[in-house]
Amino acid sequence: MAKITIFLEILLKVSLSEFIKERLSYEEYAFTWNELVEGTSGKSESLIRNDLYYAVGNGDVVSLRHKFYLIIPPRYSHSGKLPIELYIDKLFSFLNRNYYLGLYSAARYYEASHQQIQKEYILHDKSPLLSVSKGAVKLDFFTVSNWPEKNILNRKGDAGIFKISSPALTAADLLHHQSKIGGLNRTLSILEELFEEVEVSDINDLLSWYSQRSVLQRFGFLLNEYNSNSEPAELIYSHLKLQKFYPVLLSPKSNQKAGAVNNRWKVDVNIKMESDL
Repeated sequence: MAKITIFLEILLKVSLSEFIKERLSYEEYAFTWNELVEGTSGKSESLIRNDLYYAVGNGDVVSLRHKFYLIIPPRYSHSGKLPIELYIDKLFSFLNRNYYLGLYSAARYYEASHQQIQKEYILHDKSPLLSVSKGAVKLDFFTVSNWPEKNILNRKGDAGIFKISSPALTAADLLHHQSKIGGLNRTLSILEELFEEVEVSDINDLLSWYSQRSVLQRFGFLLNEYNSNSEPAELIYSHLKLQKFYPVLLSPKSNQKAGAVNNRWKVDVNIKMESDL
């Protein structure tokens, strides 16, 4: 009986190996539990779980979320993680949510990030998601209440299309979430390079739906700091002039209110701006 059990386990390991090999041949780096059960048809779920347990233990598979798994092929085994673009679209299709890569993750794709980020940043709709920390795989999620009508771009990766915020939306998100991602000074050098990628059409798209006036004030102020003749800054200012806007802190503080301002953006520069560029 023991020999029969061992033989069945060996068959299952071959089956899982073939299943993974087939996925990789199609540049598929993730799979769901239902796909695994279907791909190893004829095997009991208990044996599938047992084999999956060993694959996870060996580092060949990462259990990212309940019933969602990543395949770690040999070329990524040293880091223990995959580039986010290889599985993010499949993950959010599985979760049935809208998403886009944003913040520092998006800035990297515009070559505006000088330091290797330790985790990936994903913005999504619907209810909050818990952060993921599975070995080297670290994901941080931000819920967006006003889902963007524009400024989300499709990019082509090795595993297909994935979604990413445009340079303008990336900059706006970095300013909006600055207190949650290390503070403004951490992002200044990134913003400075990101501003070079912001086009007029990108700003026009952003202004057509974006509602955070305080963020737009900071955005325009910093654009002018780095380029006094910035056309995107003039577009933002023309947009703001059509509505009331009030003094804001450049770096929001819960125990501090904006004081007197001497710039047209009504931005109180309450920190010493230090860029590492």
